[in-house]
Amino acid sequence: MSWRPKAITISVLIAGALALGGVAVPLTNHPKFCASCHNITPSYDSWAASSHKEVTCVACHVRPGVEGWLHDKVWAGTRDVFIYTFGTPTDAHNLKASVDSDVCLGCHRNILRVSEVAPRDLPPPVRDVGLVMSHRKHMEAFRLQGRGDGCTSCHSGVVHERPIKGYPIVLPRGHVSADSKPWLPDHPDGSYLRERALKDCFRCHDGKTEHQGKLLDRKCETCHLPDKLKSFLSF
Repeated sequence: MSWRPKAITISVLIAGALALGGVAVPLTNHPKFCASCHNITPSYDSWAASSHKEVTCVACHVRPGVEGWLHDKVWAGTRDVFIYTFGTPTDAHNLKASVDSDVCLGCHRNILRVSEVAPRDLPPPVRDVGLVMSHRKHMEAFRLQGRGDGCTSCHSGVVHERPIKGYPIVLPRGHVSADSKPWLPDHPDGSYLRERALKDCFRCHDGKTEHQGKLLDRKCETCHLPDKLKSFLSF
């Protein structure tokens, strides 16, 4: 075979691959494609009812850039397809997925500019309980720890859990008396998602954990305005 037929064959194969990719990539980016795996269906349903229902799965779970696309989309996606087809898929209540904080900040970077020291700066119901904390300081702390998932350390349920009082869930608020009923997740006992959902600020502010040589205490005044303590906190 001369070089010309070879070149034509290679060109046809490349063109076919590009055409296939041009069809396949947008198809696999659609949330309904993700939901075609039965163990993802609960996550799809919670996403469809969340404040992020206009944001696709890949927008949060695939980091931007070539490296993020190759690892999070191509590699992880192909692996999951093989596990779903030939192996034993992870139970829906034990799924583990990470969202890089840089992805969150791509839309929510303005949160780093909020002073968060006065009630007027806070959205309800955070304002009602006088919760004041610096997102910028927390993000810097997570960065120093090498944790790229700093945002989801506190906001893990903002998309895939039930809202509290019409407000997208951020943290379990069982220690706040403003809630008529303590919030409990739907996941079964012993599951990863239930354990994750029940973690709150005390996982770090436990009186034992240190940051830059300073002990993180768990006093109410560390996070809440003093004048709100008697009204809203149960202890």
